[in-house]
Amino acid sequence: MSQSPEPAVGTTGPVAGFALDGDLSHPARLTVPDLLAWPQQRAEVAFECATSGVRRHTYTGPLLRDVLTDAGPAFDGARRKDRLRFLITVRGTDGHHALLSWAEIDPHFGRAPVLLAVTFDGARLDRAGPQLVLPQDRCGARYVSGIERIRVDGGYAPRL
Repeated sequence: MSQSPEPAVGTTGPVAGFALDGDLSHPARLTVPDLLAWPQQRAEVAFECATSGVRRHTYTGPLLRDVLTDAGPAFDGARRKDRLRFLITVRGTDGHHALLSWAEIDPHFGRAPVLLAVTFDGARLDRAGPQLVLPQDRCGARYVSGIERIRVDGGYAPRL
């Protein structure tokens, strides 16, 4: 585990959390302090915003794949590449949604360094809640602030 970021700014209110559920062995409710238990990554990102041009920010947090792997996705070990049928839905408190495939974050496929950010430009996100950050995206549309739910869904597994 790495050293914790700077103390949260204005943490006099309640700490925001999110539900982690779906096809998982260990569903959970997690907060920014909980997410500090995983190795922290740093991402300096630049993305285009339709209304205000290029935005540059620095985020830190654990990799989404590390948090989800620890939650025990219900992959069928007897089925070759079963994990590729899994989808990840992320919803923010403002209703914004993003959808990712497991293949995007899997180290054997897309290897995207998607973060569950616990800091934004040096400030902790305890009260606002973690943010989904996709450093590889040119547009910030899949960034989700104030995550309230992450759902992992194995979907339909056809017999071939």
